[in-house]
Amino acid sequence: MSSICPRRTPVSATDTPLLTTPLHALHLELGARMVPFAGYSMPVQYPAGLMAEHQHTRTAAGLFDVSHMGQLRLIGPDAAAALETLIPVDVIGLAVGKQRYGLLLNEDGGIIDDLMFFNRGEDIFVIVNGACKVGDMAHIAQKIGHRCEVIPLPEMALLALQGPQAVTALSRLAPGVEQLVFMTGARFSVAGCDCFLTRSGYTGEDGFEISVPAAQADTLARALLAQPEVKPIGLGARNSLRLEAGLCLYGNDLDTRTTPVEASLNWAIQKVRRTGGERAGGFPGAAKVLAQLNTPATLARKRVGLIALERVPVREHTELHNDEGRRIGEVTSGLLGPSIDKPVAMAYVEPAFAAIGTRINAMVRGKPVRMEVSAMPFVPARYFRG
Repeated sequence: MSSICPRRTPVSATDTPLLTTPLHALHLELGARMVPFAGYSMPVQYPAGLMAEHQHTRTAAGLFDVSHMGQLRLIGPDAAAALETLIPVDVIGLAVGKQRYGLLLNEDGGIIDDLMFFNRGEDIFVIVNGACKVGDMAHIAQKIGHRCEVIPLPEMALLALQGPQAVTALSRLAPGVEQLVFMTGARFSVAGCDCFLTRSGYTGEDGFEISVPAAQADTLARALLAQPEVKPIGLGARNSLRLEAGLCLYGNDLDTRTTPVEASLNWAIQKVRRTGGERAGGFPGAAKVLAQLNTPATLARKRVGLIALERVPVREHTELHNDEGRRIGEVTSGLLGPSIDKPVAMAYVEPAFAAIGTRINAMVRGKPVRMEVSAMPFVPARYFRG
């Protein structure tokens, strides 16, 4: 979900000053290399470097500043039903204390953004991508603001603590967090800070996302970094971690021209919202999306995972050809996967080439690089489900 690839944000051509997160001074203190991203100055890496940061998150615990992302509350008895009119997901049936992944769609079934939402009982808490948050919040307010209160939370920061030792580090500061399971959450005091945290993240590892008042973010971050398992991690490693985990990046792998079915996100559309379900349809682009779900043969393209059979990284926008040299698709994300030490990619290809094990050619600087369609994730997920 997270918008995390630094290459996607151009340096401002209008000289608009970059925004900063509440942890900006701490990033500089830690020696981060800062880059423009989603209108913010964000850390792409620290002195240890991307590879070391990636491996540390896979083996211990990494702390990410994701405060550029948007947080908002939907309040009122009609909030869940209202949100259901914007996304093809079961909101009404989500129990209090649980979180779900959602897709904000346009009238053609294209993806405006992907998001997370959580039923806190007193509200629906929503997190959207940083590069999309202004437009997302305006869209949500315009579409459902008459049915529920839509309250942006610019006063809140967001941190992610990810990795197999994240629970060890966090439970020292907030006893009880170890009782949470994947996609659940609750309010905790962490190092004296008033936090709402969920056991979730975007690395494929166990971990937590922590919403905290901006004024307490520095205190919280320093308390977490004081734990022996925890090191600061930048956007570069966040991108390589999410790609190995087979997780989409909005702006690369998802956009307004791509439907959930083309993006192989069928799992995100619960049975109750599908044809024949109790609350089938009723979301933007429903006719098109449900037709694609019901008749996959109508798809023109499909998202797949790829592993290169030689050690040549294959980057986004690389054309994919069949053995006769005809263009059959394009890479949307690609890099050398640090954990598996092989080049991995996500791409959209014609459905005839989407089967696991299919061999295709990526055209890198005019030369074919042999790739094989692979199941995702490339690295097994290690979410804690109890």
